[in-house]
Amino acid sequence: MDLSIIVPTFNEGPNVDELLRRVGAALDGRVFEVVFVDDSTDDTPAVIAAAAASAAFPVRLIHRETATAGLGGAVVEGFRAATSRWCLVMDGDLQHPPEDIPRLIERAEHGDVDVVIASRYASGGTSKGLADATRTAVSRASTGLTKAMFPRKLSGCSDPMTGFFLIDTDEVDLDELRPRGFKILLEILARRQLRTAEIPFDFAQRYAGESKATFTQGVRFLTQLAMLRFGRMSAFALVGGFGAIANLVIMWGLIRLGVDYVPAAVAASVITIITNFFLLEYLVFADMRSESGRMWARFAKSFTFNGLEAIVRIPVLSILVEGAHIPAVLAAALTLIAAFILRFMFHALVVYAPKRVRAGATHTEPAAAASPGRTLEP
Repeated sequence: MDLSIIVPTFNEGPNVDELLRRVGAALDGRVFEVVFVDDSTDDTPAVIAAAAASAAFPVRLIHRETATAGLGGAVVEGFRAATSRWCLVMDGDLQHPPEDIPRLIERAEHGDVDVVIASRYASGGTSKGLADATRTAVSRASTGLTKAMFPRKLSGCSDPMTGFFLIDTDEVDLDELRPRGFKILLEILARRQLRTAEIPFDFAQRYAGESKATFTQGVRFLTQLAMLRFGRMSAFALVGGFGAIANLVIMWGLIRLGVDYVPAAVAASVITIITNFFLLEYLVFADMRSESGRMWARFAKSFTFNGLEAIVRIPVLSILVEGAHIPAVLAAALTLIAAFILRFMFHALVVYAPKRVRAGATHTEPAAAASPGRTLEP
């Protein structure tokens, strides 16, 4: 088969030359291209362009000024740009050894699968490239949680969190994908029942640079999992639950400091309204932002609605505390639960209502045009 290798990158310049060298050696004699989809803020695009000019095979660069939907969005961008039906996805840090690519291809060439997954957790694989025991435990727990939530679709997959896989893109509806964060394979497998096979591989140490795994990525993963399993409203509830807990903790802390419960509730509400907006913006409604106007306008709508809701909720809180003699924190919890449905409906139908589709900032660098090498099969 001919092949498109999709490599999403973010500040991975020191790895580029070594990655291309090892890919070229591993696939010598095969027809393939490498497509970098780059969200970097450093000189990585220039490094890729220079490497493309001297590569013995086609190398293309798509540099995104706006990193829409994170790594997952970059991979989907690569799928759309690929010239080949079969696409191999791998990281740019060499934790996915290029020497294993032929094994994925050989398994796909049997003709009985849509996806071949390189698994750290299949028999014979290792996850030694994870930074420490904590990250290994988090990875294992996340994998177990994911498989428990999708027992049928992931029944034959030991590592749905891997970023190293080979896929027949003709079997994927790219328009139905809603990527966010790192876990694009999970997004693909959860959307549609695909035929899968696995090969074990050794997850290597990074060649250069720093890991991009952060607490924020963990939150995005949980949000993605909730949205795939239960829909957008569950992700909204996840954010709302976080905001409610933060609201109660802030209010409790202020009361302990001697602040009266009413101003404590007001301060807690203002802080959590602002925090929750940004969580909704980048986690729950990230895929709707580009079609729903300017961020400041969305913030104004969200803050105004939540402010009005708080203006109504605080007197109700007072009635529950003073009239019904319900403890202040419990009363606040009851009012927050009651407000949840209205908040979700307003944000989904008003704040993030589609305006007009605007041209994106994505552009393709001309580096590939000068790349020598074989012409890919049509």
